[in-house]
Amino acid sequence: MKYDYLIVGAGLFGAIFAYEMNKIGKKCLIIEKRDHIGGNVFTENLENINVHKYGAHIFHTNNKKIWDYINQFANFNRYTNSPIANYNGELYNLPFNMNTFYQMWGVKTPDQAKAKIKEQRYNANINNPKNLEEQAISLIGQDIYEKLVKGYTEKQWGKKCTDLPSFIIKRLPVRFTFDNNYFNDLYQGIPIGGYTQIIEKMLENIEVKLKTDFFDNREHWSNIADKIIFTGMIDQYYDYCYGELEYRGLNFYHETLNMENYQGNAVINYTDSKTPYTRIIEHKHFENSLSSKTIITKEYPKTWVRGDEAYYPINDEKNTKLFEKYYNLAKKEDNVIFGGRLGMYKYFDMWQVIDESLKLVNSLK
Repeated sequence: MKYDYLIVGAGLFGAIFAYEMNKIGKKCLIIEKRDHIGGNVFTENLENINVHKYGAHIFHTNNKKIWDYINQFANFNRYTNSPIANYNGELYNLPFNMNTFYQMWGVKTPDQAKAKIKEQRYNANINNPKNLEEQAISLIGQDIYEKLVKGYTEKQWGKKCTDLPSFIIKRLPVRFTFDNNYFNDLYQGIPIGGYTQIIEKMLENIEVKLKTDFFDNREHWSNIADKIIFTGMIDQYYDYCYGELEYRGLNFYHETLNMENYQGNAVINYTDSKTPYTRIIEHKHFENSLSSKTIITKEYPKTWVRGDEAYYPINDEKNTKLFEKYYNLAKKEDNVIFGGRLGMYKYFDMWQVIDESLKLVNSLK
């Protein structure tokens, strides 16, 4: 074989794997169907602004080992994720905290906020939440659910909240302090100069072929290396033999505006059901970029259909059962290993992608 490893996909998972394997003398080839490296963390400098081309990527973790690992490739700033919610022109702080409760109800103390939520939970008569709607109301009350959760979530997932599992909403932080920091993690920031530089450094000594689709010449690529690290969709690899797993698709519409500041915040979520996009990202606020112009991105979730770019899996009960069938096929493979969000059919934050890739590397050393 010409290579020790063929890595399908030049995103974060594949780049870390190639970087680490190259350090111990393994010969790697990366093929990537897009025309750039970096996968969904790809950033492009336009108008002196590092544009997150596939949505906001804010690095956060409690794992010091992972934080130290990624910091060897770039210096990170102290960016704090503090999104704003826009509900039909009304503005609210996120995550749900005392600022939100004051804006919603005029309450000024934690006890007042807790009493309001308790009252609304009692009125809803929910004891054992069976779906996302019931879970959300039991956590933060009817008013916040209706204005800040329902419309946004149904746009995001393309399903009614009553049809979504309750565990999805459990990731949302609820705080009885005046703290607008979305994440609880100890380490948080954005690389100064964007994410692409990180992937470039990882792949400095790695052979990479862009605009190269594994499935256009599958037989050739399957026989070029001892092992394949596949970071694409696991169901596509198996030619959808058990049927399609569900994913969410996204459309990104980027605009360059002839003004210095469009919305005053990096991320504003549009939580009503009528606005077709879920959020507007204004990229210059991630790094306080100096530019006479600004670049915004509107993010439109969409139903994934075959041929579209898949962005994240839908881990409900139906899809989890279907994935188990593909996972059982994968366990029988001698020369193919699946990784990343799409290969493992699991929602990962960036730190988890790094962790999973390093675990794989250590298992193969």
